[in-house]
This record gives sequence, C-alpha cells and structure tokens, in this order.
Amino acid sequence: MTQELLIRALLTWVLIIPVAILNGAIRNLIYQPHVGPLLAHQISSFTGSAAIITLTYFMLKDYVVNVSVGQLLLIGLLWVGLTIIFEFGFGHFVMKQPWEKLLADYNIFKGRLWVMVLLVTFLAPVLVKKIQEFLTSFS
Repeated sequence: MTQELLIRALLTWVLIIPVAILNGAIRNLIYQPHVGPLLAHQISSFTGSAAIITLTYFMLKDYVVNVSVGQLLLIGLLWVGLTIIFEFGFGHFVMKQPWEKLLADYNIFKGRLWVMVLLVTFLAPVLVKKIQEFLTSFS
C-alpha cells in the first residue's frame, strides 16, 4: 500500500464524519418525526451506507485498481476501528451518553442496523475496486 493511498484513505475517513453527522441531522429533522425513531434509524442506516460508498468511490476510485483486496480490507478495518473509537470516545466523553445507550445500536435483534453500517464501511474500499473494475471493463 502506498503512502499516497494511506493518506487518501485517512482523508476519506475524516470526510465520513461530517457526512454521517449530516445524515443524522436529516434523519432527526426531516423524517423521524413522521416515521418514529426506529424506522428513522433503519432508513438512515441505509442512506448513511450509500453515502459512505459514494464518498469512498469519489475519493478512492483512481487509487484502488492496482491494490490488492487484502490491502483494501486493511483500510476498511482501519476505518471501522477509527469509527468505533470515535463513536464511543465522542459519544461517551463529549456527548455524555451512557455506555448502555451507545451499545444499544449494536442490537440487531431490536432492529438496530449500526452493525450493517460498520460492515459497509469495512467493505467500501473493496466495493469501490469492484465498481471501478466493472466500469473500466466497458472502455
């Protein structure tokens, strides 16, 4: 993995933060009052996942073609680790959320889909590589 790709990958992860905050704000302000908190969480899990893939595509599409799937999975693992550290660090120590509330988003048996967002985050670099390979097969 090149230094340029690593820097670009870290920048991409940093940009995911405001995208996620915007996704949450849209959820809370626009559709949660109409559909309730659980369905709003589920919808925003899908829109957030789509946003992560889209952002990753535009940031990394020119960098992933000649990179191995293993290296791209390492980038995804780094992103998931940074996301969890940020989520619990910021959520607990800055937003003063109790650990129980933060962990509740991991309960898929209660309809929480945060684990899916983390899975998409993990796989996003590989998905972008596959999308790029597919698109370039037409040229």
